[in-house]
Amino acid sequence: MDIAVLGGGNGSYAAATDLSEQGHRVRFWRRDREAFRPVLETGQITLKDYRGTRTVPLALATDDLGAAIRGAALIVVPAPAFAQESLAQALAPHVDEGQVLFLPPGTFGSYVMSQALRARGCKADIAIGETGTLPWLTRKHAPDTIAITTRATRLPTGVFPARKTEEALGVIKTAFPAIEPVEDALSAALMNAGPIIHPPLILMNAGPLEHFDKWDIHKEGTQASIRRVTDALDAERIATREALGYRAPHFPLADHYSKDGDEWMYGNLAHDKLTDSGDWRERIDLLKHRYMMEDVRLGLAFLVSVAEWVGVPCPVARGLLALGSAVVGEDFRETGRTLETLGLAMQSGDDMMVLLRDGFV
Repeated sequence: MDIAVLGGGNGSYAAATDLSEQGHRVRFWRRDREAFRPVLETGQITLKDYRGTRTVPLALATDDLGAAIRGAALIVVPAPAFAQESLAQALAPHVDEGQVLFLPPGTFGSYVMSQALRARGCKADIAIGETGTLPWLTRKHAPDTIAITTRATRLPTGVFPARKTEEALGVIKTAFPAIEPVEDALSAALMNAGPIIHPPLILMNAGPLEHFDKWDIHKEGTQASIRRVTDALDAERIATREALGYRAPHFPLADHYSKDGDEWMYGNLAHDKLTDSGDWRERIDLLKHRYMMEDVRLGLAFLVSVAEWVGVPCPVARGLLALGSAVVGEDFRETGRTLETLGLAMQSGDDMMVLLRDGFV
């Protein structure tokens, strides 16, 4: 299948390499030509995983967005949620009828990108799927080298608009056989693990993160008290899903840490693989890192707004959102991704379900 992969982060490099090795024809686009130069010059990426180290050729490496997506059946966008709107604006002149976008994860980006495409005059009838996590635990080791610690085994995925779910997931599943359908894009957004796992880890480890050159929030930073906060926060997410009528499985984050619980998105023992790799011992700038600017500012703000909209108490989520706002010096309730900032807060439940099903018609 012809696939376009967009972005320059860990997930984009993992997607381009892993999908190429599966036999797909991958066109890999990155905006920053200078940072992309090692891949542009060779047309390949070095992959490290449990099978060893090897070089994987790409069908195309380019900084020409039109060339990357032209004729692609699937456009994979693992870029941070805060880049989704501007990327959709750039995509608008190039997207063709019937193409499918996939956001792993999405943070309700399927709606955001659909709205931005429409605002830029894009008339193509496309579908955008989003899931609850990256399909890989992964980190770049060099500008042309990606390490994949493990791959997702279950990817709960919803589509905007939901009326296109069957055809969209048929395309996505060709590249990502681990996807599992959920009701719609909002259901998928409320599967997002980042706003549950990362806010307690960075905010309750703020001292070590600012003191040490590098700190592993998933190893030394994951202590019993922090896990209790994570469980309480996740309970608020699950209560919100249930209040909206979304069905189990809700993929409770506790299963990620359990050695014998239900299989989570990365399968059992994924947390041990992550901490054993050493790749997450890193410098995290609390004012700039995507754990703050994506998972707190956008993802957690979105969760709080949906919980309040549906009438579910969310004191832990609200408290962590307030702490993140104080650390950065920015009111995330005003600047983040919420139903209010998306213009959806006044929607009735019935109107929201129609929007999620039919899209912009």
